[in-house]
Amino acid sequence: MSPVFPMLTVLSMFYYMCLRRRARTATRGEMNSRRAIESNTRALPINVEIVQYAKEVLDFSSHYGSENSMSYTMWNLAGIPNVYPSSGDFTQTAVFRTYGTWWDRCPSARLPFTRTPSTFCSQDYVELAFEEPVYPTAVHILETYHPGAVVRILACSANPYSQNPPAEVRWEILWSEAPTKVNGPQARQFTPCIKQINFPTNLIRLEVNSSLLDYYTELDAVVLHGVKERPVLSLKTSMIDMNDIDEDEDEEKFACGMDTLNKQFSIVTLREWPTNGYFDKLPYELIQLILSHLTVPDLCRLAQTCKLLYQHCCDPLQYIHLSLQPYWARINDTSLEYLQSRCTLIQWLNLSWTGNRGAISVSGFSRFLKVCGSELVRLELSCGHFLNETCLEVITEMCPNLQELNLSSCDKIPPQAFNHIAKVGSLKRLILYRTKVEQTALLSILNFCSELQHLSLGSCVMIEDYDLIASMMGAKCKKLRSLDLWRCKNITESGIAELASGCQLLEELDLGWCPTLQSSTGCFTNLARKLPNLQKLFLTANRSVCDTDIEELAANCTRLRQLDILGTRMVSPASLRKLLESCKDLSLLDVSFCSQIDNRVVLELNANFPNVFIKKSFTQ
Repeated sequence: MSPVFPMLTVLSMFYYMCLRRRARTATRGEMNSRRAIESNTRALPINVEIVQYAKEVLDFSSHYGSENSMSYTMWNLAGIPNVYPSSGDFTQTAVFRTYGTWWDRCPSARLPFTRTPSTFCSQDYVELAFEEPVYPTAVHILETYHPGAVVRILACSANPYSQNPPAEVRWEILWSEAPTKVNGPQARQFTPCIKQINFPTNLIRLEVNSSLLDYYTELDAVVLHGVKERPVLSLKTSMIDMNDIDEDEDEEKFACGMDTLNKQFSIVTLREWPTNGYFDKLPYELIQLILSHLTVPDLCRLAQTCKLLYQHCCDPLQYIHLSLQPYWARINDTSLEYLQSRCTLIQWLNLSWTGNRGAISVSGFSRFLKVCGSELVRLELSCGHFLNETCLEVITEMCPNLQELNLSSCDKIPPQAFNHIAKVGSLKRLILYRTKVEQTALLSILNFCSELQHLSLGSCVMIEDYDLIASMMGAKCKKLRSLDLWRCKNITESGIAELASGCQLLEELDLGWCPTLQSSTGCFTNLARKLPNLQKLFLTANRSVCDTDIEELAANCTRLRQLDILGTRMVSPASLRKLLESCKDLSLLDVSFCSQIDNRVVLELNANFPNVFIKKSFTQ
């Protein structure tokens, strides 16, 4: 038999093992649930259960509400329920910024990172502190509208109220599951079966994925049940299953993959073999292609098998695009240090959610970028609370080719630090959502970064004059395609006129919750006439939007795909029909709380335009 066949057989077996491992992890949520149910039947010592609501919201990735109010903000998760058991859209609940897949279908959508493990699907998170550290026995999540977004619940070993920070911060997954579609938007109490952990906690993290939801999910409160003393498991063994043991081993290997990243990458003394078998006969490119399907922990483990595969697993070409966000809980300075030699050619890097609570230091981040920043084109740093002015200075100095920078919800960066961004003249995408960027720094950025195509300034509350900002955009940012001005507090028709005249390539514009815009000034009519390429327009909660505005959109913006006019009182069914007839590509129309659009009208429009998702929210 030709040696090619055994060679390919060995390689196929390895590839099959990797695929089998992925397939098995897909059912891990079910296995964990079964183990949790079994563990609840085991004998516990006499121990009083403590029931407590969240005392404080410590951190979160996004929210629908304003930074200066309580409506629709994550801060509503602290304390007792405000709404439950009622169902509907209530301002007293916690609401994340996005839902569904609409945000993946607009001009500002970003390309996903490859090699993301199938078990990681989280899009947003919120961290809650409780008064008493306990060994959790149950977590109740009170969902009041469109439930089903929670996909992971984690517990942390660090006590946020302790005066002595721990030497090591551990996160354990209490429960996880893939996103599921829940029938109906009604309120429910979600109580998944959680696993037992070996440390007390008063810091719980919820991670959500809203991609399957028809509207924003709303959370009212979180209840933590637990005991002060560690439960003692019984010695019953009748329920032990060999498959469970096998799954436990596999899960432990996955968990330790990033924990021991430094050890695995630093292994240089491998067992001596006379040859690498048939792998020596495979083309280098073929092995590289096969390994490109492995996750980072799998690459770490495979690097220990033989010198040839070590060489392949450490090849910088395997790390052109690298997302460490799925492993946020285990990434630290040591991890970055041992990745340095592998990331010399890296172009896309995702460090979102990583480094908090001292895991990544300013010096560790700076050392990494000094070695690996020269080829970087895209850098994702969402919710990176370790970032400070020094970090932004290093980014601008070490990443001369940077085109995309995401600092979303990096609310610990001081205002003056944003001045450094103006040095990166090649920027095409800049996300500053929920940051403390000030007007002076932003004007400098707009002046020097004339290549900008996508800009997010949502919930940037420290900007004093958005009209001046809009005027600068119109003068300098001629290539702008998407602009997020969500909840900007003071833009007027003057700023809109400057923006529309100067940025005529705009395809996406979010003016949701901008209270100073009035239809009577002609600002929306001007937008429709000057921006014919618009595909997404959000005028959320602007009560003044009227039939004239809708008819101008129908006449001039025929490429429109998404329109949000939630809350308007002046739009009639007749103008909506004109819009739907004219804009053939329209797929999302939010008319929630539009007083002239009742459920009968929505049903009629849905029947006549079945390809459009027409949303009508409610309260009760």
